[in-house]
Amino acid sequence: MFVTALVIIGLLLCLIFSQYRAVLLFAVATIVLYLFGQIEQSELLSNVTNSAVLTLIGLMIASLALERSYLLPWLSSKVFHASYPKTLFNLAISTALSSAFLNNTAVVATLMAGVQRNQEHAPNRLLIPLSYFAILGGTLTLIGTATNLVVNALLVEMGQPELGFFDFLPVGLTLLVSVGIIIAIGCSSLHSTPTYSAQDQGYFIDAEVSESSKLVGKTVRENQLRSLDGLFLAEIVRGKQLISPVTPETLIEAKDKLVFTGDVGNIKQLKLLDGVEIFADNSQLLSSNLTEVIVSPESVLIGKTLKSSGFRSRFDAAVVAINREGQRLSGKLGEQIIQSGDKLVLAVGQDFNKRQNLARNFFILSGIELNNTLTAKQSFFAIGGFVAAVFTSALTSISLLEAIGAYIVAMIGMEVIDGTTIRRRFPFELWLILVCALSIAQSFSDSGLANAVTEILYQSLGTSSPYTALAVLFFVTVIMTELITNTAAAAIMLPIGVALANVYQVSTMPFIMAVAYAASACFISPYGYQTNLMVMNAGGYSFKDFIRVGWKVSLSYIVVALLAIPLIFPF
Repeated sequence: MFVTALVIIGLLLCLIFSQYRAVLLFAVATIVLYLFGQIEQSELLSNVTNSAVLTLIGLMIASLALERSYLLPWLSSKVFHASYPKTLFNLAISTALSSAFLNNTAVVATLMAGVQRNQEHAPNRLLIPLSYFAILGGTLTLIGTATNLVVNALLVEMGQPELGFFDFLPVGLTLLVSVGIIIAIGCSSLHSTPTYSAQDQGYFIDAEVSESSKLVGKTVRENQLRSLDGLFLAEIVRGKQLISPVTPETLIEAKDKLVFTGDVGNIKQLKLLDGVEIFADNSQLLSSNLTEVIVSPESVLIGKTLKSSGFRSRFDAAVVAINREGQRLSGKLGEQIIQSGDKLVLAVGQDFNKRQNLARNFFILSGIELNNTLTAKQSFFAIGGFVAAVFTSALTSISLLEAIGAYIVAMIGMEVIDGTTIRRRFPFELWLILVCALSIAQSFSDSGLANAVTEILYQSLGTSSPYTALAVLFFVTVIMTELITNTAAAAIMLPIGVALANVYQVSTMPFIMAVAYAASACFISPYGYQTNLMVMNAGGYSFKDFIRVGWKVSLSYIVVALLAIPLIFPF
């Protein structure tokens, strides 16, 4: 018990205060517990093939087909209206219904691009609501969010009955309607700020090479143009030719226009170059190849610098600017460590949109459109097949894993997705986190630590009613969700919830649902939920923006959930 307690406390502290990736922290914690005999090898292997975990992975793979269909782009085209309230209503319905069945990240990524391109309303008045409605939509069904499936997987491991597909619907609908009103009221106070295309934001310093310049006839490396402090040579405009990205071996010619990006405060360095005239001119040729992207949570770039990742050769593009938390990062871009959700402005080469690794690494906001949409026939079968798989599982004895497995096989057969795409987009990190979370939760329960914590909590509450215990459980889970990850919060708090129900000798269902809904209640911190982080950088929000809107939404969510759960799932 003592070892398990130390490991879990250490894991929580590292998740809150360290910069290490969650998957690494979960893996280390699990290995330590295994080495100290707190987890059996058979339990680990069982968790690897846990049906709920495999179901979630299957749903993630199935979403690869739906991402390429016409469904989400069609929904995006129907959202926007001259009236802000009507637009917000359309956004709420489209996002919530999609998120109830599809991966939240894919839903937000697609609709986010539509929000950025819309001409009716400033994106920063719509992007926070987009993320919030995706969170609420995920609470409508068993497959709406990974949290629900993790809770279901833990219940199976604990010998409890599985949750039904639509068990979440009554409380979820109540939350969607009531909290949705609070979101509409709160987000209407967001100030409308003008949006600028990447080429209008002053990221560039242009310099023309004269015929007498000593730079002529030498390479970029020989001229030390890659060693400037805080400035980066992004492109060269040579007549009507655009050289992008620029390699170290590129020769400089007379009349070349050198396009630098980075910290404009270091422009004085360019004045020291022989025969170079500095002027501000964003040419049409330069502007036409700028693309804005958000770094995906699956990206191989996360935790690496642009230089160490080989960004230029990997994507045939150069990073012009990095935006994080509403601010453009200054200094040497090549030394910035990339984080999930970062907004990058790219100067792309001709081969950029031909690269096969774009969908895994980026969500495209503007500049280009990836030509990966399915045909009308393929879209029909992709959407219809998914709906059939879900409802077959919900209404018959066929498991969701079996139904989704059959759907994936059918999509491969129709060439909607292929083995290469599945291998490239396989959510390995999510799978590993889920396996580790289940293992840690089992150790937490089997070691007696969960019962010990429950006993302390029960003694502290004294003769209080089960409802008080439910409220305390809900509040603690919400706080943990905001500070760490929703998966970890659910894995740690569910054993305590079930133990509390047993101590009070009441039904476990209200406590189970309390953990599930509380673990999805991430509205205040942009770092607690991936879609919050995505819209934060896309919309240029600050942490204060999320706090200003999120606390009202979070409070209303807590109040409504604590009223609805005991009514729908009595003690």
